[in-house]
Order: sequence, then structure tokens, then C-alpha cells
Amino acid sequence: MKQQPSLSNVIVIGGGPAGLTAALALTDHGLRPIVLERSQQVGGIARTESYKGFRFDMGGHRFFSKSGEVRDLWHRILGEHFLRRPRMSRIFYRRKFFHYPLRPLDALAKLGIVEGFLIVLSYLRWQVFPYRDVDTFEQWVTNRFGRRLFLTFFKSYTEKVWGIPCTELKAEWAAQRIKNLTLGSALLSWLFKPRNAITSLIEQFDYPELGPGMMWEAFRREIESHGGVVKLGCDVVEIAVESDRVVGVHVQTNGKAEFIPAEHVISSMPVTEFIKKITPPVPEAAARAASQLKYRDFLTVCLIVDKAELFADNWIYIHEPEVIVGRIQNFKNWSPMMVPDQSKSSLGLEYFCNEGDDLWNTSDAELVELGKRELAQIGLVEARLVEDGCVFRVPKSYPVYDSDYRECLATIKTFLEGLKNFQTVGRNGLHRYNNQDHAMLTGLYAARNLVLGETNDLWNVNVDQDYHEEVSEPRGGTSEQQVAQQKQHDSAPTPADLVTAS
Repeated sequence: MKQQPSLSNVIVIGGGPAGLTAALALTDHGLRPIVLERSQQVGGIARTESYKGFRFDMGGHRFFSKSGEVRDLWHRILGEHFLRRPRMSRIFYRRKFFHYPLRPLDALAKLGIVEGFLIVLSYLRWQVFPYRDVDTFEQWVTNRFGRRLFLTFFKSYTEKVWGIPCTELKAEWAAQRIKNLTLGSALLSWLFKPRNAITSLIEQFDYPELGPGMMWEAFRREIESHGGVVKLGCDVVEIAVESDRVVGVHVQTNGKAEFIPAEHVISSMPVTEFIKKITPPVPEAAARAASQLKYRDFLTVCLIVDKAELFADNWIYIHEPEVIVGRIQNFKNWSPMMVPDQSKSSLGLEYFCNEGDDLWNTSDAELVELGKRELAQIGLVEARLVEDGCVFRVPKSYPVYDSDYRECLATIKTFLEGLKNFQTVGRNGLHRYNNQDHAMLTGLYAARNLVLGETNDLWNVNVDQDYHEEVSEPRGGTSEQQVAQQKQHDSAPTPADLVTAS
């Protein structure tokens, strides 16, 4: 099908992975989209921040995907600037480090014989008498791992991350992270090597030399080299709708107001914000639904440490209830080029919170001191070795799957489907906990819908409850081709995939 030549004013709201991918795909079809990004840099929640030459990844973003098209695009844009990195992460719990994902022998040995026996007994009980109706995260995990393991390794950390009880977090979030994996399958693997073993996490991944922001800056340059425009510091303040079409957007750029007409709009803006900015106001039902959708935010306390080597992990999950920090990134182990002075190291301590709460509003200086204290309390780094630090806040990082979100999202979807020249993409645009490769696919499909007349359903990208990094490994190991088909799992704060047979 031929490109539609009349599409001269295509606006892309948001300069994250989804928006930039949509814009790049549009330029590949000869269009010249205008990308509107509120911040002063591209990348969204996959951006890379910098401080005194040190670079900090907001969340930890591995580049690994089942999609050959996404992988090809990554390598087309960044090519030789990718590093192949080994994956290592552990869980800190009860003053001990556990392999992540959990290895049953390692975990049971560190928990003790009695506790290990009780965990197995609890698993058997829930296999015989499981929850019949499974709607919540707690029910889903308990049925597969037993209540005792749920209470030991899932409950407190998951609630730290999401800020809501596990009884309110929906089961489909867990299903996106775990599939066909139970404590029983892991235990059986001690005795037998299954013909098709479930391998839950990739062992290697690609990573840009200077962090994920390097990728998205390269996307921006590629878009602009093909005639597209990327406007930074451009805040969309109002979206003008007439009848069933978006006719343009009102923006503020460096204090200057402007109206940009639109023939078509692709938006990765949080869908709740998009609904609120429409004029005239949307129907009451859609407005109410948008107000009830929730997000979880986080902030990263970035610390510069006067020591060349700290620990081997890319990141560590902190299950210790005595500290607030949820996860710690070791950026030098992602890429040595993230650290300008190889005699030093840099860490990112991630604190999950809600925008506007006490933690979010704590001063940067106090947060740096908190990070230093908690590092010392955990025993990872002496406070005296931390020589400097800064803080970056990341709003609307994780769409929350609470008890009301399904109904609210359905109402919003119905309203948005009435806008004939509009598509919403990306994690926050679809209110779906997607990884960056999924977000990119929604951008690619939106561009194809527009210029090729395809009918891709963007709401159904990554809704098959397929575990993001799962791969079936035939007996004899995993071939290079099979490894290449495993799926990326980036920026995921909760280790729902806690058990592996390895």
C-alpha cells in the first residue's frame, strides 16, 4: 500500500523509546514528523543522566529482545558502540546474598534446613489446595511457590516497590514476568534435566558504551538528518479536539506559547495526562477513569565512590526490611565507560516512592546522606568512601496494576478509539508495564498503521502473559540462535521471577 502523501503535519508527543521509534519509522517513509519532548533530553525513563563526567542509567536497561526487527534497528543506529555484558545480580536478605533468580539448593542452604523444609511443605500444601480463583499477585505466586516462599521472598519487597498490598496488585503483572515456572519444576530439575528446561533469565545482554541515553540521542540525530524535528523543553499544555479529531496542540517552549496544527498525532505521554489536557473537556466517565489510574515513581541516589572495585553484580535487589533502598545499580559493571576515572566507582540507589510524598520531597543532600548510611548498614560500602553524590527523580515510571485499573483503562480505551487521527503508544501511553523493546514495537506499528494502512492493535502488544526472558532450552544447552531469541527484561523493579532451575 502506498504512503499517504497528505500527511504533512504529524506530531509525536514524547521523546522516549516509543515516540522516537515512531518518528524514525515515519522518516523512513518520507514523512517529517515533529517530536515534542518536555524535558531537555530524549530517552524518557530510559535516559542516561550525567554528573561530573559520571553517567547514570535511570533504572538499568538491558538491550535484549525476541524481536529481530528491534535488534536490527538497535544495531543499525548504534552499531559497534554496543558492549556484550555478562549478567550478574543477587538478592540481599537477612544479611546474606542469594543468587537471583533463586537457586533452590543455594537458597535452602542459606535459609537453613528447617526453613527449607517448611518452604517445601508449604509448596506441597498449595499444590493440593490452591486458590481456585486467581486474580491477585499474592494468589498467583502462592499457587506456584507456596505461601511460605511468597512471604519470605515476594511479599515485603513487592510491596516496597509498588506501595500497595500484594492483595491489590493484579495477577497479570506476575504472569508477564513468570510463565510455566514453579518451585516444583525447579526442584525436579535437580534430579532430571528436562528435554525443554525453563531458563528464566538471559546470561548476557548488549549495552551501549555510554548507557541507554547514547541510543536515544543517536535516534534523535537520525530523525533530524531525515528532515524530522525534535523539540526539547517543549511542554504540551493543551490538546485541541474538534469532533472526532485532534486538530493541534498548544505548547510552551522556554516560556513561549505556540499552537502546532496536526493531521495525525502519536502520543507516548502518560494517557492520564493526555485525557486531562484535551479541550473541550472529555466526558465525565473518561475523566474519572483517568484520575483513578495510578503510577509508581522512583528516585535514584547516585553516589561516587573512591574505590575501583566494589562488587561483581550489575545490580542487587535489597530485600532487607531495615533499609528503604530497593535496588542498587553498579554502573561500572554495566560499562566501564560510564565512569570517567577508573580508580573510582559509581552506584545508583533506587528508592521507590510516589511523586509528592515525603521521600520524593526530601532534599537531595538528605537523600545522599541516607544513601551513604544505608550502604554502610547493608555492609556494601563504607560511608567514608562516598565522596560525592546527586539525585535524579523519575516520575510515572511504573503503571500500577491495582484493583481498579482494568475498568478504568477500558473506559479510556473506548474514548480514545473515537479519535480518528490519534494513536497512543509506549509504557505510559498504554498504561502497560512494557519493556523498551515492546514500547518500540508499539511505535513501529503506529507508524505502519498511519502510512501503510495496517490495522495493528497497539493495546495488544505484550498482553499474551509471556514471560519476558523465558526461553525453552533443549537438552544439550542453548544455541547462539536460541539465545538471540530470548527477550529483554529491562527496568523491572520486582524480581517476580525468583526461582530458576539453574
